[in-house]
Amino acid sequence: MDCASLNPMPEAAAFRRPPSEVMRLARMGSAHPTRLSFLRNLLRRVIEEGWTFDRPVWEIDATGVGRAVYRATGPDRTYSLVAFAHDLPDEMRSDRVIATAWDATFALFDGEPTSADLDRLQANVPLQEAGRVSPLELTLSRANRSVRLFGHVIERLAKGLQPDMAEVEAVGYLMRTTAVYGSGKFGAADRAAIADRPELSAPFQAEMLSVWLTRQFTVDIAEHLAFVRGGAAAVRLDPAIKKGLGVGNSTGLGMAPFLVRHPVLLNNWMMAREEALARVRSQDGASAEAVAGFRTALAEARENAELWQSSHPIQIEKLTALRDDLSSLADWISTWPEPNSQKPWDALWRWGETALSLEGQEALIALMLEPHSDLVDGLADCMTADEGASFRLDGAMTVATLSASLRDHYDWALGIDFDQPENIARFWYVSEEKLEPRLGNRFEEDGASLEQPLCIARLAQDLHSALAAWPGDAALAAFLLAHPEHRFMARRVQIPHRHPYAEVQDNLIAEQMLPIDLMRCKLAFFGAGRFDPRSDKWVRISLFQGLPYPSDMSPEGWP
Repeated sequence: MDCASLNPMPEAAAFRRPPSEVMRLARMGSAHPTRLSFLRNLLRRVIEEGWTFDRPVWEIDATGVGRAVYRATGPDRTYSLVAFAHDLPDEMRSDRVIATAWDATFALFDGEPTSADLDRLQANVPLQEAGRVSPLELTLSRANRSVRLFGHVIERLAKGLQPDMAEVEAVGYLMRTTAVYGSGKFGAADRAAIADRPELSAPFQAEMLSVWLTRQFTVDIAEHLAFVRGGAAAVRLDPAIKKGLGVGNSTGLGMAPFLVRHPVLLNNWMMAREEALARVRSQDGASAEAVAGFRTALAEARENAELWQSSHPIQIEKLTALRDDLSSLADWISTWPEPNSQKPWDALWRWGETALSLEGQEALIALMLEPHSDLVDGLADCMTADEGASFRLDGAMTVATLSASLRDHYDWALGIDFDQPENIARFWYVSEEKLEPRLGNRFEEDGASLEQPLCIARLAQDLHSALAAWPGDAALAAFLLAHPEHRFMARRVQIPHRHPYAEVQDNLIAEQMLPIDLMRCKLAFFGAGRFDPRSDKWVRISLFQGLPYPSDMSPEGWP
């Protein structure tokens, strides 16, 4: 692994699943969030380090328009979410990336903004892509109200009543974000500028902090509007109901290619999770505390599975399988672990491999990791990557050595018949209008000449065929001098011998390929729950559902 602080446990190596099993789209598209997920990593840190939170600015008027600031103070630095609330007509509310107006817009500010900073941001943040921010901003984001739930909650609270639980459970959030931009977009700070900060060094920590503080805003503004409407009769959300609300998110194809474009980062995410599972499986026994924690996690997972809703046929089928799997798991562990059994966690996993669907197996991973914080949590430090160093091309490598690496690590690709139309039916390109990835149909749409190099399987085959015409003892540099078109793939082939989980081992331009499988894998690492595809190209999810709020950790900082 790329991790200086933690190395794989030798005794766990025999229990690690091979890439050929793990890196297939069907399994990646069944991923579940675990305690290694990025939002869980953020919450552990702020709890352990005693961060404090407050809301120093609340300039929201009776119509729900204005600005607010949410301040997160850690041991070394302070970050502030600057929120702008807007009066958006219903007909303008859209989850599409081409939208130009939103119910709320946000920027995560590095430090504490002055009045001048707030005025500058107010002139730009509501414009999103059409505006510009500065290196003082770490993220730029926007959110829309849930048409179904937001108004219902305000109406009920204004009358002194709590919202209908059926309505709350059916939606699960008051607002959903439609984009959370970071890493230098639109003038914001580059990743390199913050990567050495301990609190932001792990992947997507600034984005997770932004979304978590946004969750607080969604409740605050709903309660604010309820008190405006109801006056003395109005009440706040019941804490239990409030805890069950997350932040929704609508995500489209723009997210899908990320895992392909960042192979070392993908490897480190997958490797950390696989190492965690292997560590749990390799234990000789199962403590009473860990078994109790597993049973509690299973009970919570079963409750979540019942509340999890989707209208997409594929996800409906997966949800049915998941509920059946969790029921079967509950039955099987009634006599587990047997007294004096050897490797009881491995026995549990081996049963799951044969008895459960892919959806159930991936859920089982999350359940097995949950009661093992001592074995698992430190691996979060291993999930970042220096991709520049990992992508240096070794031109001195011989053609024979590179060819052998191709055969060893890309055997899954070399057997695909790309002469069959169904295996080349799609192509990836970048939208000129929004500079976002899109997926076209090769035989029905124009644009294949602008295809992005995301079909790694086909590129591997092309490289393999070209190498066959060269002597094995020739230097790779000489080959690439004659065939520079293969430089991208040649460099990529040098990665898996040190990063075995770097490649998605499937054909990404096949007719039956589902982009939502790539999105679900990434979103699970974020910590997303209630995965709800709306097509094979975009999905809704929920973040931070069931977890504490900033105001729970610093109740004295809130009005």
